[in-house]
Parts: sequence; C-alpha cells; structure tokens
Amino acid sequence: MAHPVHTGPGSDLGHGAGQRGERSTPRPERFPTMNTRRPVALVTGSDSGIGRATAVRLAADGFDVGVTYHTDEAGAERTAAEVRENGGTAAVRPLDLTRLPAQAAVVDELADELGGVDVLVNCAGTGTSTPFLELDHDTFRSVLDVDLTGPFLCAQRAARRMAATGRGGRIVNVTSVHEHQPRVGAAPYCAAKGGLGLLTQVMALELAEHGITVNAVAPGEISTPMTGQEDVDPHGQRRPGIPLGRPGDAREVAAVIAFLAGPEAAYVTGASWVVDGGMLRMGPMAGSHLREDDWRRP
Repeated sequence: MAHPVHTGPGSDLGHGAGQRGERSTPRPERFPTMNTRRPVALVTGSDSGIGRATAVRLAADGFDVGVTYHTDEAGAERTAAEVRENGGTAAVRPLDLTRLPAQAAVVDELADELGGVDVLVNCAGTGTSTPFLELDHDTFRSVLDVDLTGPFLCAQRAARRMAATGRGGRIVNVTSVHEHQPRVGAAPYCAAKGGLGLLTQVMALELAEHGITVNAVAPGEISTPMTGQEDVDPHGQRRPGIPLGRPGDAREVAAVIAFLAGPEAAYVTGASWVVDGGMLRMGPMAGSHLREDDWRRP
C-alpha cells in the first residue's frame, strides 16, 4: 500500500514547472505481489452483467480472475474465455449462496487454485418484486442469504487470507442505489443492500490495520440480465427520470470497481460509490412531478 505524500508550507512538492528543486509526486505502488506474480481477483456472480464486465476489466488491468456462477455455467465459461483473451488466467466454480455457510468455501478453492487472493468483488445478487404484505419468510431469508450473509462469509474468508499474507488487499461490495433509498416491492433486497452498505463501513474500520480497504459500489439501473436488458445498448434507452437520461452500461460500473481494486485507490476506504446517472438526486422531484399512484405497486 502506498504512503500518502504530504504537501504544505516549506515543501518542495507541487511547485510550478521548471522551478529548481522540483519533484514529482510519486505514483501509488502496485500490489507488492505484482513483482513476482499477477495479482488475483475473485468476482462472484461473474457469469453475466456487472460481474462479467468487472472480471474482464480486471483481467485487462493485469489480474488473474476467479469466476463464479449460480446456474449459468456457459455464461461463466464465456467470461473465463474473455479473461484469457485479456491475458489473465481464469478459474471457474459454481457458487450457490442459498447454501450457507458451506458454499463460502469456494473463495478458498479459487484462491488455492490461482495462488492467493488480492481483491474480492462481491457481485452475486438476487431480488424480488413482492409487496410487503405478501412476502413469505423463505423468500425474505433467501434474498438476505444471497445479498448479505453470503457476501459477509465470502469477505471474511478472503480477508483472513489477505491479513495472513501481510500484503493487504481490496474488498468491493456491489450494493445498489437501494443501499441508500427504498423501492416498493423490494423489502428484502433493500434490507440486504442497506445492511451490506453498513457492513462495508464496519469492515473498513476493522480491516484497515491489515492494509485492507473495503468499499461499496451502488449501481442504479444498469443494462444487465437482472434488469431484463441483456445485450441492450443503454444509450438507446430513454429514461426521463434519470438526469443523464438513460440506464448505465455494466462496463461503467466495472470501471469504478477497477479503480477501487487498483493502486490509485490505496487511500480510499469505507465509502459507497454511487453509479446511477444522478438517479438518487431525483427524490424530491417525484413529489412535484408524479401525477399517478402507480408507483405504489411493484
């Protein structure tokens, strides 16, 4: 991890070009492991959508990548093929986060195969569109297992390995704008994502002494299979309620995750990075612009 460079009165850093004694601010160091091997990133739920885009971006940035899937093995293999095309080694494992705590052992399996874990991206997720009065216990528990308990267990296994090496690491939890704001029909999803957001902050505090940074990335509407928009160009989709006027592209989310996983983000921890085209800023506008009550039903 890089040490911060302080500037201030009396410092010879940051002076204008051409002045005597000029020194350039050093760039943050890369992972120490990169001198001897490619660093390893594990990305859960990387058979499609944001997870796939993240796995491919990290491979392009120099990582070997562990890919997991729930049911779409073919999708996971396509992700692995793209990782290899970008110069990385890929390992693939099924991961069912409704079968806990046993399935969290997949983190260790992938780390053993790839030679460690430097970055974990918790991207696997699920949701529901059920009114609160109609929710059953099994559905509520299942969503919380996949979206909150599973990320907790996977992160704990990865963090224990990172701490044991003494090299630090990065954990990125993919939440949602619903980490911050509610959605009708999504009670368990919102509860899980809000919980994961606060868990991220606790992890950031506790793991900092081990050189491990922990951040959340909170996407808005992104063109992915989860939103029914696989292989749809978001630039052709009109969304008047989003200031930027369209859904996001999974690669736009992956770019933020890649930043948090990389050396430039060595001094960033405990934050939630919203990638939503300005959606969250629109809350008060609904009170003055909505004309119907159809928002009350999922």
